Amino acid sequence: MSDSEPLPGRIGTSRLEAFSDGVMAVIITLMALELKEPLGDGFSALGHRVPAFLIYILSFVFIGIYWNNHHHLLRATPNIGGGVMWANLHLLFWLSLVPVATEWVGTSYRSTAPAATYGAVALGAALAYYVLVRTIIRVNPGSTVAAAIGSDTKGRISMLLYSAGIGLAFLSPWISYGLYAVVAVIWIIPDRRLRW
Repeated sequence: MSDSEPLPGRIGTSRLEAFSDGVMAVIITLMALELKEPLGDGFSALGHRVPAFLIYILSFVFIGIYWNNHHHLLRATPNIGGGVMWANLHLLFWLSLVPVATEWVGTSYRSTAPAATYGAVALGAALAYYVLVRTIIRVNPGSTVAAAIGSDTKGRISMLLYSAGIGLAFLSPWISYGLYAVVAVIWIIPDRRLRW
């Protein structure tokens, strides 16, 4: 029996993965539906929509990164239990707030509150992913996931950058957006620790 196959009498990850995929697809759809057309028929009207489009791109990449790494994480996970299912729902809760935060930043990108709130949602999702990973490791001690994750330096740096972005939003929202984009760049390549 391979490390990624469930033990007899235990629950595998296929249904959890399918449910999560569906929720993430809905989240991306909601964000796309909130995109507004430019007001006017010239290229200058398009210029006014650039900040909203850029935050949409960042959010799309943000959800895509979670989807990709979540997929790799669950493929390397042999067993789940109730704790893993609740930890997964906790992650999906934070990700479900991304469309709202994206829309707020898109309409008020120069303001502190939307920039800080976007960071808080991103930090909540990062913490929830950390909890999900730790819960999976607790259910599957000695598994590929436990060996691959280790001290999770990348995850800790991400949470630090999100926290800094929240605080620095009060100085300049642009600094915050820059830090959030740095986190996306760090994670844009799927987590190689979880090859399956």
